[in-house]
Amino acid sequence: MTITQDRATFSIGDLDLAADDYSRITVQKVAESIGARIGGVRLGGDLDAETVAEIRRALLQHKVIFFSGQDHLDDTAQYEFAGLLGEPTLPHPTVRGNEHGVLPINSDHGKANSWHTDVTFVDRVPAISVLRAIELPAYGGTTAWANTVTAYDRLPVALKALVDRLWAVHTNLYDYVAERDEKRIGGIDVAEQAYRDEFASQVFETEHPLVRVHPETGERAILAGHFIKRIVGLNTHDSTDVFNLIQRHVTRLENTVRWSWSPGDLAIWDNRATEHYGVDDYGNQKRVLHRITLAGDVPVSVDGVASTPRKGDASAFSSLT
Repeated sequence: MTITQDRATFSIGDLDLAADDYSRITVQKVAESIGARIGGVRLGGDLDAETVAEIRRALLQHKVIFFSGQDHLDDTAQYEFAGLLGEPTLPHPTVRGNEHGVLPINSDHGKANSWHTDVTFVDRVPAISVLRAIELPAYGGTTAWANTVTAYDRLPVALKALVDRLWAVHTNLYDYVAERDEKRIGGIDVAEQAYRDEFASQVFETEHPLVRVHPETGERAILAGHFIKRIVGLNTHDSTDVFNLIQRHVTRLENTVRWSWSPGDLAIWDNRATEHYGVDDYGNQKRVLHRITLAGDVPVSVDGVASTPRKGDASAFSSLT
């Protein structure tokens, strides 16, 4: 393992994802297939490189990791800590955030209660997302994550042979937005509509493989979620059927973990190996979390072919790792 510019960097040969010999942090699994609670660390921009390396190894191993008791963090400290794990992107390709690279996940602007991987409508999919609790409802407001590596590993051989060769077009003008709009009867929620108009202010479309090779671990992971517009080469009915088939395997309950947020909580997930879902089970209460995403690479298929942008230039959003 090498350390570069105060960030932990890895080559595949350095990684032993089965190793549990952590000396700087404690790691406790919270579900068999995905998720671990991390203890023994106070997050911030002043963490030493060895601790950061262990946090990143735990992330690669468990796909999503949870920290409690981090009440001292503000946006600046969250940004500085995230910067130790990678290079922060802009908050979003189309939605304004704040000067700390933070995108507020605010229930006033809608609820992301659909399975997705962050920002797959661009070619340079973020590698990691860092999410901090700000304002929580009295009940509900949980988030679920699914492991897209184990979802692929558990596919029947015949389905693996199929999805290994399929590609999909992802877009920010996805059906989930249209579905939310169709469900709205009567008056318009001005704040939510303004947010959705901003989200769609620039159109992005990218063609990604349905199975990508993880750039750090070499694992194969399904790349799907609600930003998919269609499966390349299939008609609408077949595309929908294949999408639903794959999503059903990704989101099997045995393949997921669900986190109940508390004040001071922070979650980090490997965006290259997960999907997530914000559960809308808290009525009209307010829920706010602050997200920072870290720059990733252009996904590559099992045959070594890179994703291709069709619409939009995401170079201003993120550099490439």
